[in-house]
Amino acid sequence: MNIVVVGAGLAGANAVEELRKQGYTEDITLLGAEPHPPYERPPLSKSVLLGDKEPDVVFVHDRAWYADQQVDLRTDARVTAIDRDRKHVEVAGTQISYDRLLLTTGSQPRRLADLEPLQPLYLRTLEDSLRLKDRLQGTVLIVGAGWIGLEVASAARHAGAEVTAVETAAQPLLAVMGPELGASFAALHREHGVDLHLGTSIASVSDGEVTLADGHRVTPDLVVVGIGAAPDDQVGRDAGLAVDNGLLVDARLRSADPAVFAAGDVANQDHPVLGRRVRVEHWDNAIEQGKHVAGVMLGGDEPYTRLPYFFTDQYDFGMELVGNVGPEGFDELVVRGETGGDRVYTAFWVAGGRVVAGMHANDWDAIGPIREIVGQPFDERLRDPGVPLSELAS
Repeated sequence: MNIVVVGAGLAGANAVEELRKQGYTEDITLLGAEPHPPYERPPLSKSVLLGDKEPDVVFVHDRAWYADQQVDLRTDARVTAIDRDRKHVEVAGTQISYDRLLLTTGSQPRRLADLEPLQPLYLRTLEDSLRLKDRLQGTVLIVGAGWIGLEVASAARHAGAEVTAVETAAQPLLAVMGPELGASFAALHREHGVDLHLGTSIASVSDGEVTLADGHRVTPDLVVVGIGAAPDDQVGRDAGLAVDNGLLVDARLRSADPAVFAAGDVANQDHPVLGRRVRVEHWDNAIEQGKHVAGVMLGGDEPYTRLPYFFTDQYDFGMELVGNVGPEGFDELVVRGETGGDRVYTAFWVAGGRVVAGMHANDWDAIGPIREIVGQPFDERLRDPGVPLSELAS
């Protein structure tokens, strides 16, 4: 049996590693569009962008590891077509056959055509991060106050740049966090000198000057756009696979084609715990789905049940979040601790009588109990900060 993995990112790397760990000894081909072996992306907006770590820390394995594991790693190898009838993929005119095909093609930044005259930077690849790091000076305009935008703002202020950030929503991270915690993130960045404009957008660009809809004007030395990402699913779409905000897969990460699977950013999974489809663009999901789908490709039948997990570091603030609020929102937010000041707290989102997501801020011992509480029926004792989380998780 020949397994071909399209997408040499974190999900693909973990899939091929797990295949070997589970005793698969036949052919594996790993195809990546970038010139590098697979690497992790969180450092690109965190430690590498800050200059705290060297770029080589991002790689999952060096090239020698793939050779030792008899994985045919091909970089600069973008797949241009999939022929599901003949079971092969096309790369630069060459056909590579498969018995099992795994798509881990990831996602790509959403772009803003109106800002193209200012040659904005986007953050997705290692080259993007290094280019951005070298230019974090002078006046920086950040469009989008989501995770990427806020982490870039933190790095830019760390580098001494003057930062203006603009967000169309009323608060940063509003769809993820809600208004209360969104306001806490806004305050965090304003306390660190970010000129944050909320509920507004880019009105015009002329002669290097950007005018916002609220009337504010800025002439940036650098523009960074972080307005989310779109799944890189075109090659699957062209092959006739079902696509809707990513490649549609079942609870076991299988497409409707029994020979084709998907994992990571590109996979829109029918999640058995959340009870709905979800596409997750985070580091942990890429790792864990990559490992899980390896077993499924080898005949396993277990659904992927792990809840989404995310972390961020901004200034002296760090947090971890487990779960997913979803498009229908939440009924209540329960906060234990103070969202201002030192910002040491835990928070839980409740919907339909269940805890659907939980996070901690600067309280690193809390993540274990939070994992156990999320997904459970809401316990009224959660409102009482005097009741230890460990007791509620037991």
